Amino acid sequence: MSRSYALAKNFYSPGKCCMICPREGIVRPLSAPLCVLIVMMVCATRVQGSVVALSFTKLTGLTGGAISETAVYSADLSSVGLSAILSLTIADNSAGSGGSPGQFSGFDLDAVKLSATSCADAACATGLAGLAVFDFTTAGTFFTPGVQRAPMDPKLFGTRPDGITVDNTVATLGDFDGNSTTSIPGALGFLSMGDGGVLSFNFTSPVSPVGLKLYIGEVGDNGEVAAGRITVSDTRAEAPEPSSCLLIGTGLVGLIAATRRRRFHIS
Repeated sequence: MSRSYALAKNFYSPGKCCMICPREGIVRPLSAPLCVLIVMMVCATRVQGSVVALSFTKLTGLTGGAISETAVYSADLSSVGLSAILSLTIADNSAGSGGSPGQFSGFDLDAVKLSATSCADAACATGLAGLAVFDFTTAGTFFTPGVQRAPMDPKLFGTRPDGITVDNTVATLGDFDGNSTTSIPGALGFLSMGDGGVLSFNFTSPVSPVGLKLYIGEVGDNGEVAAGRITVSDTRAEAPEPSSCLLIGTGLVGLIAATRRRRFHIS
């Protein structure tokens, strides 16, 4: 059992979310939103070393698939102060605002690209080949699914049947080709991260940030890039414990629903 999972268990047990206070010898209940935040923090992909948060500029125009409503944002990596970049992490921080419920909750990621070409509009970014440093398999892409908004579905859109790994045959994260719709069939070409979801990419080789641009596509143009926390690091990301954290996260979904019907009672 990892230290992160052990910490998560201190905060969560079936049907309740609590903070243990050894000095007072009591257990204090926590609110459901705070519990979600704590568990997402301890279960999320861990990155060591230097981590630099990025700022983005929205490009003009929209792009995507047959229903083209993907907004593209660009970040200049030249000023990050790292000699090399080994990983990229995208964390949803929308706090339930924007987007759709169920399997389409949270940050809807169309694509990510790295390029030395500077683009002013979404069409330009769509046409870029991009550096071939992303590995969209489970070996190089780690996903901690966020919480769905009611009504909930079995899993988030763009994930495999297990709900905790990215299905890139659906998400196609290397291309700005998302169909901006929640209709099934119809939706295609993106990953919905859920509220508080975290997605990390380990590059196949070190990348020099000098003269480099990062492009990120947000399906639906809901402002989720601006509300998210997107970082790069000079070390590789460590995979989370997906099975353990999925069980905790599933319990939290039930907890949130339960807290709408009753209050915690301390005996």
